[in-house]
Amino acid sequence: MAARIKKGDTVVLLAGKDKGKRGQVTEVLTKLDKVVVEGVNSVITHKKQNKDGAGGRVPKNAPVHISNVALIDPKNDVATRVGFMVKDGKKVRIAKNSGEVIDG
Repeated sequence: MAARIKKGDTVVLLAGKDKGKRGQVTEVLTKLDKVVVEGVNSVITHKKQNKDGAGGRVPKNAPVHISNVALIDPKNDVATRVGFMVKDGKKVRIAKNSGEVIDG
C-alpha cells in the first residue's frame, strides 16, 4: 500500500494530549502503523550514567498512531485527507480538500 504520510511531511495531531499541535514527521514505523512527530508526544526516559557523566532524565518523542495525525494542506494550511492520482505517468499524492498536488 502506498504511504499517505511520509518522512518530512508537516502534520497536525487529531487526538490525544497534544491535540491540535503541528510538527514535522521525523520517522515512520510502517510495521507498527505509527509515526514520530517532532515536538509532539514528548516523554522522559531515564538514562544510566556512564563514564563521561552523561545520564539522567532525557526527553524524547514517542510514536503516535498514524490514524491520529492528518497532513497539512499546502494551499489552505488546514488538515486534509490524502488521495492518489496518476499525473504524467507518475503516481502522486493529492490533498482531498483543495486537489493540490503534495509531491511531484
